[in-house]
Amino acid sequence: MKKTLQEIAQYLGGSVYGDGEAMISGLATLDDAGEGQLTFLANPKYAAKVATTGASAVLLPEGSDPHGHNAIFHANPYLAFAKLLTLFYTQPPAPLGVLPGAFVAEGAKLGADITVHPGVSIASGVVIGDRVTLHPGVVLYPGVTLGDDVTLYANVSVRERCRIGNRVIIHDGTVIGSDGLGYAPDGNSWYKIPQIGIVIIEDDVEIGSNSSVDRAALEATRIGRGTKIDNLVQIAHNCVIGEDCMVCSQVGISGSTRVGNHVIMGGQVGVAGHVKIGDGVVVAAKSGVPNNVAAQQMVAGIPAVPHREWLKVSGSLPKLPEFRKALHALEKRLDALEKP
Repeated sequence: MKKTLQEIAQYLGGSVYGDGEAMISGLATLDDAGEGQLTFLANPKYAAKVATTGASAVLLPEGSDPHGHNAIFHANPYLAFAKLLTLFYTQPPAPLGVLPGAFVAEGAKLGADITVHPGVSIASGVVIGDRVTLHPGVVLYPGVTLGDDVTLYANVSVRERCRIGNRVIIHDGTVIGSDGLGYAPDGNSWYKIPQIGIVIIEDDVEIGSNSSVDRAALEATRIGRGTKIDNLVQIAHNCVIGEDCMVCSQVGISGSTRVGNHVIMGGQVGVAGHVKIGDGVVVAAKSGVPNNVAAQQMVAGIPAVPHREWLKVSGSLPKLPEFRKALHALEKRLDALEKP
């Protein structure tokens, strides 16, 4: 694919500096870009590299110095570059239909323009939308529903009756709808509580590899529209995750937790069960959340507290030996003063 700089600017909603007829055939980093390629600057820390890049054009924040290069000025170069990566490099492959070696049970309903690779197993009662791609090893249990433009990568399992919306991407090895950890104490042993609910994944969700979203005990575990979940994440039964959340790797969210919209959880965050996290909350990496968190704040630490408070506590930790020594000296002076 080749496009002029002016065509690219119009596509992105940016403005051109220099030769709008310059042809662009690919994208690259500031360090590696050459003739015919477009690069970008999102972090001012690397602004000096704009002067030395070999790119034919640079995508820059508005008001930046192009250092004599052709340029497109844009309010959000990072987002704009991501859109160009999609435009130049992610054209959808032609549908291949149901390939030999795939199993499709009688009674399954398949949409148009799908690709079902060898090793896929589709059970009775499954409904699949249009333009769906199922990679080798995908297993769809009875009664599963997939919307349009869904991609399930190798060895994804979607358990009984779970529902997946449109434009959902799920990466290798992830399990949707496994049983939640539900057991009733029975003397010295445990009695399994049947998990008869489902998982509902709304439109435009993406889930990384080797993650697990457990089915609800009775109703539905729900992942809201536009939420992005990283690799190695555990979401327990009956959780409700809001819209446009970002859940990073190794997060564990215990059962019946309610997470609002636009929440960000850093890596290795742990959330206790039956907790409510408000809209717009940011939870710093490695934090433990045992209690409810009100909306629009950043928390950190174990247990999680407001971020500024956590910074003060963390700053005090290296001084604890000094504080201890000073306290011991004060105790000795006090003892001396109290002696008759």
